[in-house]
Amino acid sequence: MKEIVKINLDNEMDLILAHKRAMKISEMCGMPSSAQTRFSTAVSEVARCSIAKGKNSVLSIGINVIRPTQKEILAILTDTIDLKKCNPEAYQYAAKISGNIEYTYSGNQSVTKLSQSVLSPGLLSDLKIKSLVDYFKYEPPLSPYDEIRKKNIELIALSEKLGESENRYRRLANTLPVLICVVNDKNYVTTVNDSLNEYLEFPLTIFDKKTLPNFIHPDDVTVIYEGWSKAKKDRNAFSSEIRIRKDNSYIWHLVSIIPNKADDGSFNSWLIYFVDINAQKTVVETLKDNSELRKIQRELENANTKLLFKNKELEQFAFIASHDLQEPLRKILIMLSRAAQYLTEEQKKLYYFDKITLAAGRLSTLITDVLDYSRIDNKSQNLHEVDLNEIIAETINDLSMVIEEKDAIITINPLPTVIGISSQLRQLFYNLINNALKFNTSQPIVTVCSSMSENDYEFEKDKSLNDYYVISVSDNGIGMSKEYSGRIFDMFQRLHQRDQFGGNGIGLALCKRIIENHNGIINFASEPDAGTTFWIYLPKKQSIGIL
Repeated sequence: MKEIVKINLDNEMDLILAHKRAMKISEMCGMPSSAQTRFSTAVSEVARCSIAKGKNSVLSIGINVIRPTQKEILAILTDTIDLKKCNPEAYQYAAKISGNIEYTYSGNQSVTKLSQSVLSPGLLSDLKIKSLVDYFKYEPPLSPYDEIRKKNIELIALSEKLGESENRYRRLANTLPVLICVVNDKNYVTTVNDSLNEYLEFPLTIFDKKTLPNFIHPDDVTVIYEGWSKAKKDRNAFSSEIRIRKDNSYIWHLVSIIPNKADDGSFNSWLIYFVDINAQKTVVETLKDNSELRKIQRELENANTKLLFKNKELEQFAFIASHDLQEPLRKILIMLSRAAQYLTEEQKKLYYFDKITLAAGRLSTLITDVLDYSRIDNKSQNLHEVDLNEIIAETINDLSMVIEEKDAIITINPLPTVIGISSQLRQLFYNLINNALKFNTSQPIVTVCSSMSENDYEFEKDKSLNDYYVISVSDNGIGMSKEYSGRIFDMFQRLHQRDQFGGNGIGLALCKRIIENHNGIINFASEPDAGTTFWIYLPKKQSIGIL
């Protein structure tokens, strides 16, 4: 229903308003005089019953659009009393003269609906309905009572909005971690937020030179009082750093005193708030007394600036590598493929087609590997429980063709469920098992198990081996000398010629970065021609969520 008027039914004057407005709406909707009278009389009968017997009665009259070709005038009267039970004769009479009345009562709420079909629904457009609403909104008062009632309704609505605004302001002031109070021109405190009350632990009723020493440091009382006196005289804001007592110590705060300007431009109160700056102040004071710390701070700032610049460069490189480098390479490979269609094998060898194609392919793989390394990040990924048995099974499936080609023997012992990022852990085990298959000149034998470490890795003082899951990946491959142990996890480190074993020397650097993202550790034990074992340490306890 599109409501046109609403009337609170309190007394006989409201009954007159209900009858006249029901009659007027019927008239404006083009109803015949007889239909106008019947409808408004039926509304009056129910309204009379509500005024006499009801409680919290409200009458709404509007237009109900059933469909574009069917519209009706609808009057809905709500009450908290079972009106029909109180006066069944009134309802019988209303039903007799109207013929279209519905009544329900449930949950201590009665609803009476009286309807009257509009004879020419096509003429009652949305614009027409809006004009009805505007008519009653701006119509002249029917009587002095009606005028007073309208003014009271407007005042009540304004009062409710004002109260709601004040409540919102108070809730906001109470939730802020700032000490706030409002003081009038006579120094009396009119408003205090919960934070200030809890901080002071005593009621602050007046803000003057006698009460300030109760919570302000003695050396700061004169500063704040003289500053405020000058601000009151000049009608300007004032701010300063002062100390407020908390328990048996003083905490540095920034005090700001701001004049509250009324609508007419006058000043009648002052907003005073205190912000805790003790941590910043402590740092500043410490730096003042310690030149070495100032030097370190400058170095850290410079290092941070350089780091931000390097990160920006890395982002730009990632974009260039993913688009500006890969796209030309794809075109080169396509053009080489097309050109090769018209050359004989001798011509291809003559023009080094095979070597050019292999070099372009290696460059494309290198770009992809570097991009993979730069994308290993944990800032936007959530930690969750990861079953390493499922991760290994997926990895073995991805490497099935290589395993079958090399007739490799893969042994997987039961593995734990850890807290981590599944996509990164899958890439970790893929790289390690793929290396075990690649760097092998005989039938590869790879074993993955969860066990205590047998190597000589020493944990830091605040770490214990019992706090970690230990997973090993062992193989019978070519192994490596201990002289390479210091740089095996560095970028682009290759221990063999490219024509012996493929790769770009990024795989293990990627593994190390993944482990660091998980607050873990990775190291290895290896001997030439005796295989390699990689040891992975993953924390047993990590917070679920963003790492």
